[in-house]
Amino acid sequence: MEKELNLKVSDMAENLIFSEIVKLANELNEKIRNGEKVFNLTIGDFNSHIFPIPKLLEEEIIKAYQRHDTNYPIAGGMPELKKAISTFIQRKEDLHYSPDEITVASGARPLIFSTFSTLVNPGENVIYPVPSWNNNHYAHISFAEHIVIETFPENNFMPTASDIKPFIKDTALISLCSPLNPTGTVLTYDMMKEICEVILEENDRRGDDEKPVYLMFDQIYWALTYNGVEHVSPVHVYPEMKNYTVYVDGISKYFAATGVRLGWSLAPASITDRMKTFIAHMGAWAPKPEQIATSHFLKNDEAVDGYLDNLKDEVSYRLNKFYEGLLSLKAKGYPIEVIPPQAAIYLTVKFDLNGRIKPDGNIINDSHDITRYLINEAKMGLVPFYAFGTSEASHWFRLSVGTVKKDEINDVIKNLETALKKLT
Repeated sequence: MEKELNLKVSDMAENLIFSEIVKLANELNEKIRNGEKVFNLTIGDFNSHIFPIPKLLEEEIIKAYQRHDTNYPIAGGMPELKKAISTFIQRKEDLHYSPDEITVASGARPLIFSTFSTLVNPGENVIYPVPSWNNNHYAHISFAEHIVIETFPENNFMPTASDIKPFIKDTALISLCSPLNPTGTVLTYDMMKEICEVILEENDRRGDDEKPVYLMFDQIYWALTYNGVEHVSPVHVYPEMKNYTVYVDGISKYFAATGVRLGWSLAPASITDRMKTFIAHMGAWAPKPEQIATSHFLKNDEAVDGYLDNLKDEVSYRLNKFYEGLLSLKAKGYPIEVIPPQAAIYLTVKFDLNGRIKPDGNIINDSHDITRYLINEAKMGLVPFYAFGTSEASHWFRLSVGTVKKDEINDVIKNLETALKKLT
């Protein structure tokens, strides 16, 4: 038997952490494959049998493959797609970006990585809040210094200008996401306005001789807002922010197309040009058939609007139904807190279970114990906020509704109540 080698790798790779979310989701999916009835509310994805992609998009993808549009796409995105994106965002978001200010890639991830790599030198500071999705990992692989801002439920887990301002002088990039993964909450107009003012003030101080502080604004969930909540973006608040903002967007969430792998960024042309080069060297193009298909789909206003209206109704129903169910448990005296649904496909829930005794006599001590107890006794998987960079002392969790059927929600709440009753 050959001896297993433990070969040395780079320090960056050695200390790169695998996604806690994916590990948890894999564990739950394994239980489900083995016949166990567990509700997997962890992954930020959709059950494609419940939430299929738009029919027209599906048809156009098939047509593109049948036409054999399967050679290399143009670096940075097919011209017809970038033109369609430009028209789409102007119509739906009132954002005015020309095709040369748009970069297309295989989803949001390579766009985020290329933004970090394009705008941040090794050792420069990146400000990001926690909880937030993957900022810690992207800062790590970009050799950046982490400036981590802890957020609180009082502000819907969003950072404020006063949180950012003390660190901005020596910062290269601020990374924000709204609607926020994992919380499903949004930056208000006033919060966005104050943050933009801090950025603009700092860039005025730096002048033309220094590299500005940039804002990466991940708005991949912008179309999914509910209950009267509105999405606010930096360029709407201050048009001057266009010089310093990189938007990250795409079809993965509001068209339930996570596996289609097509995203885009919006940025000044000089930045877009460098990001395009970076993505080309990674080979992180979106597949050409999907690009051509999406260009046709985005031009069909009726198909786009009809799909968005239906998806919002379906997701909103689930979020509100879970919210009502969790509130009913709170009203019965169970130690639960929950933030009203605002956006995305997530609900933010808190379980104050530390010190409670499980049926086996063991005591719940931290969020790891809570996670395991919810899986084993409530038969539900949620993602603890420590997977998004917060302290492991946090008792807040992300509940994702993209894989649950409407008629399953009552069963989830019943299972949870049964499990909570067992604690003493």
